[in-house]
Amino acid sequence: MEIFVLILSFIILVGIRVPVAWSIGISSLLTILLSIQSIAAFTTISQRVVTGLDSFSLLAIPFFIMAGHIMNRGGIAKRLIEFAKSLVGSLPGGLAHVNIVAAMLFGAIAGSAGAAAAAIGSFMSERMEKEGYTKEFGVAVNVTSATTGLLIPPSNIFIIYSLASGGVSIGALFLAGYIPGILTGVLLMLIAFIWAKRKNFPAAKRSSFSQVYRSFIAALPSLFLLFIIIGGIVGGIFTATEASSVAVVYCLILAFLYKEMTLNGLKEVLIESARTISLVMLLIAMSIAMSWIMSYENIPQEITTALLAISDNPIIVMILINLILLFIGIFMDMTPAVLIFTPIFLPVVTALGIDPVHFGVIMVLNLCIGLCTPPVGAVLFIGVGVANTSIQKVIKPLLPFYVAMLAALILVILFPSLSLWLPKLFDL
Repeated sequence: MEIFVLILSFIILVGIRVPVAWSIGISSLLTILLSIQSIAAFTTISQRVVTGLDSFSLLAIPFFIMAGHIMNRGGIAKRLIEFAKSLVGSLPGGLAHVNIVAAMLFGAIAGSAGAAAAAIGSFMSERMEKEGYTKEFGVAVNVTSATTGLLIPPSNIFIIYSLASGGVSIGALFLAGYIPGILTGVLLMLIAFIWAKRKNFPAAKRSSFSQVYRSFIAALPSLFLLFIIIGGIVGGIFTATEASSVAVVYCLILAFLYKEMTLNGLKEVLIESARTISLVMLLIAMSIAMSWIMSYENIPQEITTALLAISDNPIIVMILINLILLFIGIFMDMTPAVLIFTPIFLPVVTALGIDPVHFGVIMVLNLCIGLCTPPVGAVLFIGVGVANTSIQKVIKPLLPFYVAMLAALILVILFPSLSLWLPKLFDL
């Protein structure tokens, strides 16, 4: 009974356009009222919302969000784009490859798909259109490539998965995301290459060694942040939370050294960051409350039993779970999806001998597709907004890029070593 009330009330609330965070909170309250049936239900929900945010690991998320906003305003994204252009700009569809590589580099530093789509898209959209690319193709490239930053560390969503899973190593998750993230980027570049050949999109002149060297030196201070964050976490120098605060300080120093950040600009960055952080943390708080209610009502155990009753073959169960996640990703933002469904599906996959780190990468890669699909795809809306076009026009050029992302997902599912090799190499 409780599971039907939870699901049905949530679907109805989202259907009538109640914001997702409030839909999660209200449906959770209605569900707990069936069990407690008193004013204590309101107290219980309030406690879970507050205590759910009482986590040292979650403190990393506001800092990484702030670092992303600083990078966007501080000239860091521009230098990464110029470096990417010197490397891959001469390939057929050169600017599309520049967009993808720049998004991978930017995401690898900021850990945010939205920030990457906004920063890279605002810089590349007009340039791609001037050189003969269709606006819609540019949006398709920007939107899908921005999601690679959620796999290539540091990644906010891996921190959330660690919390939802009950303590899977953040360092192991960060390392596990490298190869799948790069693989996704390479497959997106392959699609861009084929599309550019068919449409005769232009390629830039091959960069000389001196041009590559100069752009690399200009981007080196930004790229060095990768070694500071990941090296510090893997080396045990600091935690992911401490690394996030180091990232903010380092990005601020770079922004002021590049003379592209003023005190007024910093004020605007802080306001933008506060808005984003408040929305994300509200979603997290409500989702944690819903996860607790599902646990209280034994919903994960019931779903585990039901799935294992269908089959004990890991491949069949993984296909079912991934189909469910693909459907969920279309209608739900990634953060609540990870917080709500990790406690449901993780016991199932661990019962079948699947590594929790491997499943975390699969789950994030799967839900990345939902970020690029209507009607809820947050990154899709950002990309469309930056380029000043419509979702209807972008859907057709997006289709082959969806295929690339699905291909990456299938490869990661079939070959666990793609995500587990690096964590095992560093004994994490």
